[in-house]
Amino acid sequence: MTLAELYLKTIFSCIACDGEIAPEEIQMVRDMSQVENLFWSLDVEKIINGWIADINEIGAAFLQRFLKEIDSVTMSDDEQLTLVSLAFKAIEADNVIEYAEIKFFKKIRKHLSISDEQILAVYPDKQIFLLQDFNEPEDLTWDTNTHFDLINIEALGQGN
Repeated sequence: MTLAELYLKTIFSCIACDGEIAPEEIQMVRDMSQVENLFWSLDVEKIINGWIADINEIGAAFLQRFLKEIDSVTMSDDEQLTLVSLAFKAIEADNVIEYAEIKFFKKIRKHLSISDEQILAVYPDKQIFLLQDFNEPEDLTWDTNTHFDLINIEALGQGN
């Protein structure tokens, strides 16, 4: 997995982890794929629709697999902070922060080598994402009735 793919999968996993993908989150992906230079070499729509098919089929196992993939990519501190930034943007894209998203970020955080202090130096208002939960289970829970529709990145720019 390339760093660009990991960044995109971070965004996708963060927008899907609460069991729904809001229109604002899809718009954020569209905007980032057009503006950010992070995904220039990727067919974002094709990749995300493949992940939607995967997550629809295997549910929480998709998110568990993503967490393990974080460990497979060697990242500098700056690259890890970029991943954190993308996770925060994805979580906040629909203007609703659910506990499932905070909990999922905490799982991502466990796979990074940067310190909480490094994160808070850049994001001082994100302490809630770093607080330790009591008796936090390692497994992710997933509603088996969750199903996502495929997305069309291009159509989003046409008033959808």
